[in-house]
Amino acid sequence: MEKELKFPEGFLWGASTSAHQVEGGTKNQWSEWEKENAGRLAEKAKTYWQPWQREKFPEMLKPENYISGRAADHYNRFEEDFDIAKSLNHNAHRFSIEWSRIEPEEGKFDEKEIEHYRCVIRALRKRGMEPFVTLWHWTNPLWLEEKGGCESKDFIFHFSRYSEYIAEKLGKEVKFWITLNEPTTVIAGAYLIGAWPPQKRNLLVVWKMYRVFARAHIEAYKKIHAIDSKAQVGFANMLHSFEPYRRRWFLDEVMVWMGKYLTNRKMLSLTKGYNDFLTVQYYFHNRFKFPRKVRVDHLPVSDLNWEIYPHGIYRVIRKLKEHNLPIYVTENGLADASDSKREIFIREHLKEIHQAIQEGADVRGYFHWSLLDNFEWDKGFWPRFGLVGIDYATMERKVRESALFYAQICRKNSINLIEGKKSRKTLDR
Repeated sequence: MEKELKFPEGFLWGASTSAHQVEGGTKNQWSEWEKENAGRLAEKAKTYWQPWQREKFPEMLKPENYISGRAADHYNRFEEDFDIAKSLNHNAHRFSIEWSRIEPEEGKFDEKEIEHYRCVIRALRKRGMEPFVTLWHWTNPLWLEEKGGCESKDFIFHFSRYSEYIAEKLGKEVKFWITLNEPTTVIAGAYLIGAWPPQKRNLLVVWKMYRVFARAHIEAYKKIHAIDSKAQVGFANMLHSFEPYRRRWFLDEVMVWMGKYLTNRKMLSLTKGYNDFLTVQYYFHNRFKFPRKVRVDHLPVSDLNWEIYPHGIYRVIRKLKEHNLPIYVTENGLADASDSKREIFIREHLKEIHQAIQEGADVRGYFHWSLLDNFEWDKGFWPRFGLVGIDYATMERKVRESALFYAQICRKNSINLIEGKKSRKTLDR
């Protein structure tokens, strides 16, 4: 029997990008780190990734894979890319503003770059897409990095000043603001694991950075609301699905509690009262068997070997419901160069989101990651997350079949479960 799952009226459908990953031509702490570490990352790939990944993506063994360069050239091609998004029935789009373009020197703001992003916003409006503007997606201007970057005692001041400046210049054309993207991911990657710039492993700094990022968000929230009391302000929160390997096994349960607290709950607790909406950025399922995480053998995986577990998004949204705030899924996607799993990935995650809505969660939008293939930080170009594929040699855009499937969902504001099954696509290994 055919079954159609309708989403609430006015639901926002779209995709996300970030400036450093798609614009090209950036100069910030990440672009400089890439140049210094490209050779090391290429060498590391020989042993870090699985044999099947190295065989499928030999470009990971080349240093040039790890230098963002012109990325997807979205800075120059944003209108072309938004035309594609419009053709795919998107009615919203999330992007980030590159701080290093706006404030290339301390206290000196570039009006030409403000005008560029004003054109980006107006291009979205012209095409009937609601802009969600992210102010910080992991990159800092070089002058700020020289002061100590996010650890600097001045980071909160500089970020709030930058946020205020953007809101003053662009606030009349923007309703939704995202201050920080995934602060807990940066805390883990840069300060706990030490894999990302500035590559420090220090538990005291880890603990400090929660409060630094929380305070930065709160101060930016205040600045934006002082300019526009009706603005909607939140931050982009990476939320994982956690479960114990052994039910009612104390040490497994303790690890689950710690994971939930440090990844899902702490930033929300520290910013309580300073969020107009909540976000879900969901990629990871974690099953703990003390003292480590263990894989679930039967689950399919992405090209990055990340487990695909759609039910996890239902779990995290169900927990957010208790905050009684609107919820937007601002990132959810997978690396899938062959485009063999993305269609059913989208359908299965949206089924879980719909179930959460039926149970009272106020979910108002879904942004797939990503609109375009992009530069994936310390992994480089080989992971392909885009609804739209990019030929990096020619910059040709190619709409993937899964993007057309998603386009029909966006158009109808619903999922037809029979229609999804007809694709014959499954989440097999």
